[in-house]
Amino acid sequence: MFHGSTVAIVTPFKGGKIDEKSFGDLIEWQIKEGTDAILPCGCTGEAATLSMEEHQRLVTIAVEVVAGRRPVIAGTGSNNTAEALQLTRHAKNAGANAVLIITPYYNKPTPAGLLLHYTAIAEAVDIPIILYNVPSRTGISLLPETIAELSRQPNIVAIKEASGSLDQVSSIKNQCEITVLSGDDSLTLPIMAVGGVGVISVAANVIPNGVAEMTHAFLAGDPGRARELHQQHYPLLRALFYETNPIPVKTVLAWMGKIAPEWRLPLCAMTKENEARLRKAVEKAGLI
Repeated sequence: MFHGSTVAIVTPFKGGKIDEKSFGDLIEWQIKEGTDAILPCGCTGEAATLSMEEHQRLVTIAVEVVAGRRPVIAGTGSNNTAEALQLTRHAKNAGANAVLIITPYYNKPTPAGLLLHYTAIAEAVDIPIILYNVPSRTGISLLPETIAELSRQPNIVAIKEASGSLDQVSSIKNQCEITVLSGDDSLTLPIMAVGGVGVISVAANVIPNGVAEMTHAFLAGDPGRARELHQQHYPLLRALFYETNPIPVKTVLAWMGKIAPEWRLPLCAMTKENEARLRKAVEKAGLI
């Protein structure tokens, strides 16, 4: 389940509401293009701006549309342990195959607090859990020692590592056998080279086949081909972060005619300067 390319899928909006048809169409396209798993309600899905009802609805739709053809990994994190537990229980009941739980943001819990947070959820809900370490978003980082201790929980099975540090990944793999997935598209190949087995990807929203092919090539024992694809896509991978994710990737999807160009405040459209830079990268990649 936890290998290759998982798309951290965007949440399409239209007129301030979830565009359920576009969401379903995006999922169908991802499956057709070879994506290995679908992840709704992550950071790329603007989970922080979704109501509890919207969040739960998106997970339910994802499970229904996928219909068992791919694993569905629901984002269920929160800075409130009780809320994260509620979202995780719903994901389990809705039929999700696993959940992704971000470290609590704003609160800045200690390592002891992080252990209690994740352990409380793992012991309450029998579903595979992927930890999510993204210090640039949350202000804290999961220490390799904390990750190793959490990996003793039978259902804490993987980590999405978005610290930007290969030393962090190497230290995790040195201390435990937890599955490591890249959380940074431009570092997917290097992370796989030191023990990772795939990516939870932003870029897969617009180049699903490209991300899938690169990860599959490496896993199949063809690092040369994986490296070629990494270099081919690298300018686009960087361009998708000219501004805060998911502003650029939703801009590209709108240019591709797949969603309306709409975000939830406080996110908004790109500056004209950055939009022009992004368009050059997207045109060079042949997407529009």
